[in-house]
Amino acid sequence: MIAVLPQLKINQDRLEHSIAELAEIGKLPNGGVCRPAFSDKDVQARQLVKTWMQEAGMSVRSDAVGNIIGTYAGTKTETAALATGSHIDTVPVGGRFDGCLGVLAGIEVARVLQETQTRLRHPFEVIVFSDEENSVLGCKAIAGNAPTDPERYRRKEGTSIQECLQNVGGDWENLHTAKRDRSEIAAFIELHVEQGGVLEANNKQIGVVTGIVGQYRYMVQIVGRPNHAGTTPMNMRKDALVAASQLVLAINRLGVETIGDQVATVGHLIVSPNGTNVVPSLVNLSIDLRDLSEENLQYLITEIEKEAAAIAVNTGTEISFDQKLHVLPTLAKPELMATITDVCKNLNLSYEYLPSRAGHDAQEMGRFTDMAMIFVPSLNGISHSEEEYTSPEQCAQGAEVLLQTILAIDKNY
Repeated sequence: MIAVLPQLKINQDRLEHSIAELAEIGKLPNGGVCRPAFSDKDVQARQLVKTWMQEAGMSVRSDAVGNIIGTYAGTKTETAALATGSHIDTVPVGGRFDGCLGVLAGIEVARVLQETQTRLRHPFEVIVFSDEENSVLGCKAIAGNAPTDPERYRRKEGTSIQECLQNVGGDWENLHTAKRDRSEIAAFIELHVEQGGVLEANNKQIGVVTGIVGQYRYMVQIVGRPNHAGTTPMNMRKDALVAASQLVLAINRLGVETIGDQVATVGHLIVSPNGTNVVPSLVNLSIDLRDLSEENLQYLITEIEKEAAAIAVNTGTEISFDQKLHVLPTLAKPELMATITDVCKNLNLSYEYLPSRAGHDAQEMGRFTDMAMIFVPSLNGISHSEEEYTSPEQCAQGAEVLLQTILAIDKNY
């Protein structure tokens, strides 16, 4: 069992104030936040965060994709850093905690180290990743996995990624220089709000994340034959919507009945010609599959394709699949999970092991170094919304677990 150092403690009021002050940049009338990556509000927020890092005794730099990296020097030279962080960009109508808590808790850790004149053996880094909500460019570039076609990153209003990065001190032409490896970062731990309702439902204070799920995403096209709804007998129809309905039910059944911890969702569906008196001739729908097991994801899509083939024969339709996303799962490092668990026990905080079903910067970081995540509850499981809320006490508890975990692994890595 590790020992918690009582003299090092998170300042809850200071952390709460930082969260509130950052939320003023891009604040919406109902209390939410709109701060898209590379926008003027994002630039303003970045400057505030850089100032706070510097005041906490950190050296600050930006890399080629605009990631902000604050470093609190350690006592050992040429030693890989212990890193934390997240993002400060938001969805168009977001809350003040998603991503921001992980960044501000990291800065709060640095403040505690500075005010107690504590130096870790390792350098301590806080990373603000660029564009998490849209392209996950920042963490992908650090992991060396960012696609190099700039058109993939063009904004909806037409702005190029080259111009976006210029706004935040980046340089698209030097994308490759953002890549880092295990010799530079020994471990990465991200604190985040759960964005779901498991911790609240189970009355747990801390989530020890077992890993971040892989994602398979497909667009499916079902082609039938249009015809008059009144004059076409039922046994002579090639109804694309009937076929789609059967496929949706099959996907749900496989998601429920397959042994594992998977989720399977059809969340998008377009029917054509979408007329009241016309037999549907075309349906386009989406499939979203998520699980920590890559093997189980492969099994699910294989079974779904078998079901689709049988449905196509029975309905006289043609069904085709086009994969749009394939993200491999990333498992948390067991030793880091064990440390987080021990910290929770020492702090008398209840905890639960659970996967992250949403993507996070830690997913890419875990591709090249040891990774772990700490969750704190989200009220009513709500996130990506103005109603997103995690109490000051819960935020401080998560930050305290982060602080004590960093102190513990500093001795062992």
